[in-house]
Amino acid sequence: MSSPTTTTPASDIDPVESVVSSMPLVLPLAGAVLIFLLAFIAVSMA
Repeated sequence: MSSPTTTTPASDIDPVESVVSSMPLVLPLAGAVLIFLLAFIAVSMA
């Protein structure tokens, strides 16, 4: 009771911030891979 407990604030380690910072690179790459796979499937079925 005499010593206060020190808790780390949530703003120190925010998993959402770490994901959002990498979104401009991850989303176009994932889209390009998805388009390539769909085109490959379409060509192989034709």
